[in-house]
Amino acid sequence: MSVTLDLTRAAPAVSAPVNLSGLTREGLRQALIEAGVCPPEKAKMRASQVWDWIHHFGVTDFAAMSNVAKDMQAKLAEHFTLARPEIVERQVSKDGTRKWLIRTAPGIEIETVYIPDVGRAGALCVSSQVGCTLNCTFCHTGTQKLVRNLTAAEIVAQVQVARDDLEEWPSPKEDRRLSNIVFMGMGEPLYNLDHVADAIDIISDNEGIALSRRRITVSTSGVVPQLQALGERTQAMLAISLHATNDPLRDVLVPLNKKYDLAQLMAGIRAYPGLSNARRVTFEYVMLKGVNDSPEEARALLDLIKGIPAKVNLIPFNPWPGTDYECSDWKTIERFAAILNKAGYASPIRTPRGRDILAACGQLKSESEKVRASVRRAEQAAA
Repeated sequence: MSVTLDLTRAAPAVSAPVNLSGLTREGLRQALIEAGVCPPEKAKMRASQVWDWIHHFGVTDFAAMSNVAKDMQAKLAEHFTLARPEIVERQVSKDGTRKWLIRTAPGIEIETVYIPDVGRAGALCVSSQVGCTLNCTFCHTGTQKLVRNLTAAEIVAQVQVARDDLEEWPSPKEDRRLSNIVFMGMGEPLYNLDHVADAIDIISDNEGIALSRRRITVSTSGVVPQLQALGERTQAMLAISLHATNDPLRDVLVPLNKKYDLAQLMAGIRAYPGLSNARRVTFEYVMLKGVNDSPEEARALLDLIKGIPAKVNLIPFNPWPGTDYECSDWKTIERFAAILNKAGYASPIRTPRGRDILAACGQLKSESEKVRASVRRAEQAAA
């Protein structure tokens, strides 16, 4: 049984046409039948045709579907949409990182980041919620209040927007620029597992975008009851936003720890479906000066993850306006990494990317939220 936050107060209007990009294969087949686009006996074939145009060729107009009859094109356009969301802002860092501020509905804005030279070729960091409930104290994204869960269509749209910009249609099988997907943007994916799972089914389909599930990573702060379901439903790679080796410190850095402490979290990780040396869990550990970066903490981390097929990503803290934390010195980070390496754990130090456009890890936050807040303050002052 999945846990999905009930945020229907902010849900899109029910009268809005359904975006076919967010439907699984079976969902697409059913939608065509229910809308009277085609009879049930032809729905599977028609759904495959439409699927190919949406997810392999990336079309946004039903009229572009050349092997679909004109009358069917008209029926599709009457009932459905393929429209991309609005790109409010596009920024490119001096290191090649790209960030898009995407508006999927009125008041619904998310940030998505493409990082070149990560994974096989380049990784897209996607969001699963608008805002976040977790309030991790080192994370800029966590300072934005949760608005609602994203739909599968809104998650898939982030991939489509990136591939539009990277000019990767039709879907390439080789020489991809976008080779990996990481659910490490805004929100906690396991609080929106139904839509995240559907989006992964769509993204990984071999006749569409065709990204291997082993190149899709879902990062969680530790929603322990959902770990089993995540593994069984998605077969995605697991990443854990850890950042501390003891409960008192993690209670501060990652307040969710008060609900699911380290003992529960580690037990859930050890039981994650498919965990093996070939499918290691990634522990994410942000390096905070004088907080969690001592050699003693490194050795405590080794004790905590002992026996788990794992690697540890050491993340230099990315500063943001108003934070009290500082990044650990580089020598301190290297010393921490050396202790982990000596024990046999890969512990790459993540190179900060996109800091100049606030696109680095933990920095995502809709700029428009701050603009709206400024407008409200101005209106209140004038009242």
